[in-house]
Amino acid sequence: MIFSLASDIGKVRKNNEDFIDAKIICKDDNTKIGIFALADGMGGHNKGEVASLMAVNSIIEFLSQNLSQAGSIKIDYFDDVIKQAYNYANCKIYEKSKEDEAFYGMGTTLVTVVIYNDDMYVANVGDSRCYILREGDLRRITTDHSVVEDLVKMHIISEEEAMTHPIRNHITRAMGTDEMVIVDIFREKLQINDKILLATDGLTGYVVDDKIKELLSSDDDLDKVAQHLIDFANETAGKDNVSVIVIEKS
Repeated sequence: MIFSLASDIGKVRKNNEDFIDAKIICKDDNTKIGIFALADGMGGHNKGEVASLMAVNSIIEFLSQNLSQAGSIKIDYFDDVIKQAYNYANCKIYEKSKEDEAFYGMGTTLVTVVIYNDDMYVANVGDSRCYILREGDLRRITTDHSVVEDLVKMHIISEEEAMTHPIRNHITRAMGTDEMVIVDIFREKLQINDKILLATDGLTGYVVDDKIKELLSSDDDLDKVAQHLIDFANETAGKDNVSVIVIEKS
């Protein structure tokens, strides 16, 4: 697998409260496990920066330690490990917010992808998203945990109206805001040349899916694809931090 990471502060914000990272684990049998995590912090001042950093670092730390053990890994084991990883990260953020008044009320979204052979696991809390591009078709894997997503599901507003709705930034589930967290987990079988996109709402909140598909379908190298996504988000709006991780199954 090959991948690229890109993040930008945007044109309006004073701080970048997004955080992204990736790690490839090489096991003793020469198989590789890819761990990719993206978070969009909230809470104002430097709280969002701290929450997103803690979420990504904690999730990669936990998954690395628990998935790098010797021997083969049972696929069914991944679900439990990912849930434990999210609980671990959630507790660290929640405890930090309780122990230090300066960070009270902080939280973050967190979307994580784990790729092992042809299996991909996607875990999500909040409204950061994961998409898959296969043979020209773009499909969103995750479901936003947001007020507007609920309104779309109830057919009260359209997806287009959701992008400009006055409470489009109100999320209903986040890391670190409560003692316990519920995480959505999805499993996908990957094919050669599949492209996976993780993105914060600095991209998905302002750029329609058709344009994302166009940019993601480019034959450019992944670094250029990632930068094109960032640039177009800034040209279209630039009102928020924007971060992406682009992965290609090879």
